[in-house]
Formats: sequence, C-alpha cells, structure tokens
Amino acid sequence: MTSEASAAPPDPARPAPTTPPLSARTVLPAMGVALSAFLLFGLMLPGWGHALLLLSLGAAWWSSRELATDLGLIGLGIAIVSLTSVEADVSWDRFFTIGTVLILAALVPSLIDRLLLHRRAIAFPWRTGRPWTRWEKVYLVAVPLLGWLILPYYFITSGAYLNWPHITDGSELARFFVAVNFVGTWDELFFICTCFALLRRHFPVWLANLLQATIFVSFLWELGYREWGPLLTAPFALLQGWIFTRTGSLTYVLIVHLLFDVMVFLAIVHAHNPGVMGFFLVG
Repeated sequence: MTSEASAAPPDPARPAPTTPPLSARTVLPAMGVALSAFLLFGLMLPGWGHALLLLSLGAAWWSSRELATDLGLIGLGIAIVSLTSVEADVSWDRFFTIGTVLILAALVPSLIDRLLLHRRAIAFPWRTGRPWTRWEKVYLVAVPLLGWLILPYYFITSGAYLNWPHITDGSELARFFVAVNFVGTWDELFFICTCFALLRRHFPVWLANLLQATIFVSFLWELGYREWGPLLTAPFALLQGWIFTRTGSLTYVLIVHLLFDVMVFLAIVHAHNPGVMGFFLVG
C-alpha cells in the first residue's frame, strides 16, 4: 500500500532527498538516455538513437529497479516524440500530428506514474503559495528585453529563421502563434516537470540539470534552433531547471518561457518579412 507521504507531490523548491553517491552504474544509463535524444533529435539517427535508449534502460534495470522505472518514463516520452518529425511546420496535418504526439509524450508518463505506479513523482506545481521576490519580478521584465535584443540577430545572421515556414496568410499566422506557445508550454511540462523531476530523484541538481538540458536542446535543434542556436538554447534550458529548483513553481518558469516565446514568434515573422516590424534593431 502506498503511504500518504510517498504519494504527496514533490516540492522542487525544497532540497531533494539525499541521493546516493554517484557511480558509473547509475550515471552511465542516465547519460545514455539523454544522448539517445541527441541521436534521435540532434543527429536524426533513429536506429542508433532507439538502440542506445534500449541499451541504457537495460543497463539501468541491472543497476536499480527504481532508476530503471524513472528513466523508462523519460525514455517513453522520448520514444513517443521520435514517432514523427518535429521540424517546424504549420500545415494543418502537421499542426495536429505534432500536437498529438507531444501531448501523448507528456501525458502517458504522467498517467503511468499516477495510475500504475501509484505515486506523484511527476507533478505540475502551478501554485506554491510563495510570493515572487523582487528579483524574480525583475527577471520577468528582463526576459523579453533580452529576447528583443538577441533573437533577431540570431535568426537573421545565422539564417535559422529559414527553418520555420514563411507565413503567407492569417490562418498560418494564427497556427504559428498557437504552435509556438503550445510547444513552449509542453517544454516545461516534459523537460522540467517530467525529465528533470525524475532525474533529481537519483542525481544531484547539477547533473540532473545537465541531463535534462541535453534532451531539451536536442529537441529544439530538430525543431529549428540550429546553426549556433545551442549557444542560446543550452543556457536557457539550464536556467529553467535552476529557476524551477529555486522557485518550485511551474507557473513562474512557464511565464518566463512564454514571454521569451513571444519574442521568438515576432523575431521569426520579422526575419521573413523585413520592415514589417520596425521595433527590432536588426532588420
């Protein structure tokens, strides 16, 4: 029978329970799962990526059943995402296909955690009851300003904006806006509340954060953040994990992400249509 304490949702703002000393038997399987995402999404090598994922889960099972369970949930989400290309595309069929796959990738591990494992290792802490600090409020203002300064330069000078379709009508523009915000929300539900939370059960925050960022950045590469995009997406992924650890608030990290994504949306539209938005410094 599951005890009341074990069923309670984790509080990411509190120090995680003492994790066992790091060993190759636990670290290598977790690294393998993270690197499988790099092969699947970064290098787009499905055969090698799935093989490494299965090998890593097998090694985790040999090391620890609990570790294998948590890595298995992460691996299941990764495998579901790998069922289709997530390259940016706002055509109606891809809009619904990618959306469905991403929903399943976040939903299925969570349902297994709740309904089959009878626990709440995967939780979505919308309300923490803690007011935001002054610096957290300042950061909310700084995020879109940094996006305004950096993103047009990145997309235009690298040519990465060409990884997103050229919007030609109002319907596509609306789908693009919805897609950007949907993917941004999904990022936090899967990479932070699922991958990061499960990894923190076995590893120190710094290592769990590096592992989730590897998966996060690999996904964003396939999505379209290529060329020197990882120089932006890697720090962002690490910061999101660090902020979630400090605040314990999904609401806060999601607001941060969506504020940044507003600038992503505007910068890509601006890059495809020079002169339409005159408030960017790079045109």
